[in-house]
Amino acid sequence: MGTQAAQGFLLLLFLPLLQPRGASAGSLHSPVLSECFQVNGADYRGHQNRTGPRGAGRPCLFWDQTQQHSYSSASDPQGRWGLGAHNFCRNPDGDVQPWCYVAETEEGIYWRYCDIPTCHMPGYLGCFVDSGAPPALSGPSGTSTKLTVQVCLRFCRMKGYQLAGVEAGYACFCGSESDLARGRLAPATDCDQICFGHPGQLCGGDGRLGVYEVSVGSCQGNWTAPQGVIYSPDFPDEYGPDRNCSWALGPPGAALELTFRLFELADSRDRLELRDAASGSLLRAFDGARPPPPGPLRLGTAALLLTFRSDARGHAQGFALTYRGLPDAAEDPGPPEGSAQTPAAPLDGANVSCSPRPGAPQAAMGGAVCRLREKGPRLWGLPGAPEEAGPCGTDGPEGWPCPAPPETSRLRVLPQATGL
Repeated sequence: MGTQAAQGFLLLLFLPLLQPRGASAGSLHSPVLSECFQVNGADYRGHQNRTGPRGAGRPCLFWDQTQQHSYSSASDPQGRWGLGAHNFCRNPDGDVQPWCYVAETEEGIYWRYCDIPTCHMPGYLGCFVDSGAPPALSGPSGTSTKLTVQVCLRFCRMKGYQLAGVEAGYACFCGSESDLARGRLAPATDCDQICFGHPGQLCGGDGRLGVYEVSVGSCQGNWTAPQGVIYSPDFPDEYGPDRNCSWALGPPGAALELTFRLFELADSRDRLELRDAASGSLLRAFDGARPPPPGPLRLGTAALLLTFRSDARGHAQGFALTYRGLPDAAEDPGPPEGSAQTPAAPLDGANVSCSPRPGAPQAAMGGAVCRLREKGPRLWGLPGAPEEAGPCGTDGPEGWPCPAPPETSRLRVLPQATGL
């Protein structure tokens, strides 16, 4: 790796996050309309019961009639995965998106992914066509055999761009809102390629960009929109150890309402604090042993400072919370002194391990070996010879984009001097 590349990576680790050029803080789109706040829709509890939206696609089988398969209401007696006597799309195994069993076809296919328009986390702007001439996002780009959604977001955030796009499982592009003005939306199901760095995330498709706002998973920010959503650092990846992040929250109104859509911290040493921005007084504090209460939480302050700290060992999915400003200052009473709140149980299968299993099909990616899903395997690998992808994913900093292989002529290849 060159000197400039090493310097670029050190900047990522030690410099504060830059505010994207022209970005309006707190501009994540339509959080109140979303039914999902996890990138893979594992938290979907909606009522779509066909594989396509608005009555399209194939009908789903009822979960209490699928005992011959791996997942049924009998395998989820506590309802942690949302299975039951219904045929709604769910994601019980931590796959890349909700799915359901269908009547077996002549090809032997017995399950399908569900295309659910309302199940896309706020901050995801959609699946866009990328013909390459001109590119859908006009900023810097690169590829990585360890690409995740957050790796691309972090890269574009450091470059000062508003948007980040992932494509074909391994490519990352940066751009601005002006690029989207001339962009062309593609069907959501076209963005169906698994990220090379995370088997539970989708990174665009063949000639298709999955586009995100770079504020998703940022470690700091100033949020002034009337409503929005704040994610834990590194989201949708797990947050890392020794994180110290803060977000200033000041929407119009005299009070605030917060609703935690997801909360999963590693232990009591990973802590989220809510403080009055004017006085600095502590209003609420939550950690891995004391999660927030279910339902909306009203705070009688117009401006809030949120701080999150993780210890040296901490890593977990994190949190997603929606907020909105309220016209009056009515406040919910805090929990009684010394009372304990029951921790929310994490979703089984939400965090997918990358380790070989005896007898399971495997695929090599960037020097690691990951088992493929028996339910619906996809093959890993960059175009061209496998050895072309190895050095960038293994010798360089983990997850950092690297120049594209020569076979992928449609992707713009960055020169080595750019610091990638």
